[in-house]
Amino acid sequence: TQDIKDEEYINSHFVIMCTKKGVVKKTSLEQYSRPRSNGINAITVRDGDTLLEAKLTTGDSHVMLGLKSGKAIRFDESKTRPMGRNASGVRGIRLSHVDDEVIGMVAVNDMDSNILVVSEKGYGKRSSLDDYRETNRGGKGVKTISVTEKTGGLVALKNVSDEDGLMIINKSGVAIRMNVANLRVMGRATQGVRLINLKGNDSIAAVAKVVKEEEEEIASEDGIASEAQDTDTTVVNDDSEE
Repeated sequence: TQDIKDEEYINSHFVIMCTKKGVVKKTSLEQYSRPRSNGINAITVRDGDTLLEAKLTTGDSHVMLGLKSGKAIRFDESKTRPMGRNASGVRGIRLSHVDDEVIGMVAVNDMDSNILVVSEKGYGKRSSLDDYRETNRGGKGVKTISVTEKTGGLVALKNVSDEDGLMIINKSGVAIRMNVANLRVMGRATQGVRLINLKGNDSIAAVAKVVKEEEEEIASEDGIASEAQDTDTTVVNDDSEE
């Protein structure tokens, strides 16, 4: 946030939260303008659920939620009415099965930005936001990546542009950096391309947007990053698309 003492600012911005079970809640930023040293209640989380993310929005943002099963939903922020801090929220997306869960949420204001998804076995894909049609809140969503035994479940959903860099961190502790500009835009329902080679039972732990590097880094065969100066160079070792 910029300044929670600026009355115009806090009354024109909102906080949207989502839980792993697909519940979303929107609250005016003004509700958080009088913080206490021991914190204040932000959301009532239902039994068996966990708060996943919170995003600052402008009141006319587009919200996207991604599921581990490979589905994603896009709806206008206006479909979620503002609630008090103690409310538990409303359904944002319907889970595909009992073991499914939300893995990420983005609040998009730049309609020209792209959506990046990454699976736990190192596959990823960059797609146009327009590929995800706007629907009502609470639906099942549409396929954002073809989840197979080869790809593993979805682990990250980010909105990106050519000006962004990525940091991908494995559960084994290895991290690599790459530039988003090196990932071509692909269709929404494809499997994607391999972003990193994983050894054994290793998998992706987290993906974060970072400052773009002039000389990007890609994964070498031993998992340690190596340099690639040509921005047209493919950052994958297996770029087969299904």
